[in-house]
Amino acid sequence: MNKFQPIPFEDVLKEALKNPEWKKGYDALELEFSIIEQVIRKRLEKGLTQKQLAEKIGTKQSAIARLEGGTTNPSVAFLEKVAKALGSKLQISI
Repeated sequence: MNKFQPIPFEDVLKEALKNPEWKKGYDALELEFSIIEQVIRKRLEKGLTQKQLAEKIGTKQSAIARLEGGTTNPSVAFLEKVAKALGSKLQISI
């Protein structure tokens, strides 16, 4: 029986950043990736599935999948709902 062994995100990121073209794209999207990473980390720390998180904020699992997949540009209000559902506070600074 094969057991799935998750690869830590840091290991995947470290390897991917060795590719200069990928790193250039990553750097351009650093803020987006940071938000995505924080949401995924916090959701997993809380032991929630995407569906469970979606239910907590009154949306569909597909909305969480789009957020975590980086295929949407979420509003601040949506990010606030996500943060609250995860027991966190959204902070923005300039």
